[in-house]
Amino acid sequence: MSLPSTPPAPIRLLDLAAQHAAIQPELDAALQTVLAEAAFIQGAEVERFALELGAYLGEAHVVPCGNGTDALQLALMSLNLAPGSEVILPAFTYIATAEAVAILGLRPVVVDVQAATFGLDPAAVEAAITPRTGAIIVVHLFGQCADLDLLAQVANRYNVALIEDNAQAIGATYQFEDGTERYAGTVGVVGTTSFFPSKNLGALGDGGALLTRDARRATYLRQLANHGQTRKYHHEYIGLNSRLDTLQAALLRVKLRYLASWTTARQRVAAYYDAALQATPALQIPARDPRSSHVFHQYTLTLSSAQQRDLLQQHLQHHGVPSVVYYPVPTHLQPAYQYLGYAAGQFPVAERLCTTVLSLPIHPTLTSAQLEYIAEVVRAFFVVPSPSA
Repeated sequence: MSLPSTPPAPIRLLDLAAQHAAIQPELDAALQTVLAEAAFIQGAEVERFALELGAYLGEAHVVPCGNGTDALQLALMSLNLAPGSEVILPAFTYIATAEAVAILGLRPVVVDVQAATFGLDPAAVEAAITPRTGAIIVVHLFGQCADLDLLAQVANRYNVALIEDNAQAIGATYQFEDGTERYAGTVGVVGTTSFFPSKNLGALGDGGALLTRDARRATYLRQLANHGQTRKYHHEYIGLNSRLDTLQAALLRVKLRYLASWTTARQRVAAYYDAALQATPALQIPARDPRSSHVFHQYTLTLSSAQQRDLLQQHLQHHGVPSVVYYPVPTHLQPAYQYLGYAAGQFPVAERLCTTVLSLPIHPTLTSAQLEYIAEVVRAFFVVPSPSA
């Protein structure tokens, strides 16, 4: 199978410059508004953004904060767990999930994930619960909800708090067995999200937020995020200095208006990849849980072996197609977490995924020509003809 020597246009994993260019006048106007008001910390735009995002997510209470890792830490702080309490989390996730637990003097308890959807395995969670368990952190990885039906049941059965790490699935929805549909991040006691620039709703710097349907908890979280203040210079709690600055809130308000259309564009890209690659041997396209929508923060393939994954990545790079491995080392094998006492082989699904997953470019500004080229490059590696051939 012959391929063009170069892609039809430079292909990027994420093209924020192109995405922002289409809305540049609105971003500029938002910037000018903040400069004119000169309220750079806790300005009016922060509250406006919180209300608008809350409305977008089904009337949730939104508490903006400094970043997604702070959001996880604040969520845990709001539970007032005893020192040494155990918090269950997945072996296959970004390290911030465990980091927020460990830094508070709590104990991360790592469990395995489901091979098809990458989500926390409810059976493994239940098996890991002890009298010391204080919380479960479920991560909605790559844009799709984990099994919230079973995970919520486990949390309720053992009276354990459920926290949702929703940094990668903002706007995704989940339909429960009783027909109720909820937005990711609004099911547990508290949800968290990140506005890191690469996220589906990304700031032009750092930012994060907490989500809850409990008005009293939202008030408490606001206080924790602002030095534990109940009013200025009066500190009832030990808190953090973790605030979303006014400029980022103003820019996020602009980008929130486009989140739904950007999500649709990501889903179109994923649908193209699905159709083009589903018949490719030794390659698994992302599985779909029919109960969850998928907002495709990443489009992640699973290969049959580590060697094949690495060779495919080299092949893609040679042909001008970027790709990335999320995540090459599972939580329990990271040097910083060796004190937990886990060993290689203990969580085989997560360990296998770390060596076999590969994410392709996915963003709203990918062109049809670029998508066709990417798919052809992947198929060429496996010597598979195009569907139309």
